[in-house]
Amino acid sequence: MNGFHESFSRDGNKMGPAHEVAAICMLAGKILLQNGAETFRVEDTMNRIARSFSVNEAQSFVTPTGIIFSIEDRDVTKLVRITRRGTNLRKVTQVNSLSRLIAEGALSPAEAYQKLKEIEQSGHVYSNGLQIMAAAAASGCFLLMFLGKWGDVLPAFIAGGVGQAGTIYFHRLTKVKFFSEFMSSIFIGLIAVLSVKTGVGSELNKIIIGAVMPLVPGVAITNAVRDMMAGDLVSGLSKSAEAGLTAFAVGIGIALALSLD
Repeated sequence: MNGFHESFSRDGNKMGPAHEVAAICMLAGKILLQNGAETFRVEDTMNRIARSFSVNEAQSFVTPTGIIFSIEDRDVTKLVRITRRGTNLRKVTQVNSLSRLIAEGALSPAEAYQKLKEIEQSGHVYSNGLQIMAAAAASGCFLLMFLGKWGDVLPAFIAGGVGQAGTIYFHRLTKVKFFSEFMSSIFIGLIAVLSVKTGVGSELNKIIIGAVMPLVPGVAITNAVRDMMAGDLVSGLSKSAEAGLTAFAVGIGIALALSLD
């Protein structure tokens, strides 16, 4: 455990075993919440990890913007603020797998914390180019799913790819929430209008519907419903509001693009 103590030392003050377990639980919960896990999963994973390290008095409270973790009779309470959230289900899966190994007793606290740090610091699994191509291909497929014409697949493909590229770019440009979706939807609308005007596309509504589908907050909506059903009303309402605002930003962007026609 000495190496683990040293990894948590601050200004020469080393923490005890209860603090170590709390740090592991908080890091696991932070990774899960930042990458699209529902509230129930975050709380359950943190509590399971604590029990696996013989800490049975742990309590966790999770909201979309923060995590509170406490060990009742050990005078241990930690809080972490969540300011960045996205969707990376690979990291969620990795933390779930790691928690199972911890429950089986296969990892020491030091090993568990080190592996969690590696998961946290790992970058995107897929390159930006691959994400753009996947969004473009999905847009064309969504157009066909909504009974669009084969001739409109190319405009939807281009609009969806440009929309995803815009989302990546504007997300890096500014941290203002919903701005990237708003700007990307404007580009999608303009490309759809231009394709119809030039005769490349024929059904404007189907092109727009197919191209905006990659921007739809599907994970947020699913997690909001799951949280509400699990009784996590604060998280459920918060995520519902976030999903609604994202959909609103996309709708306003499309409406603005059409008004410029």
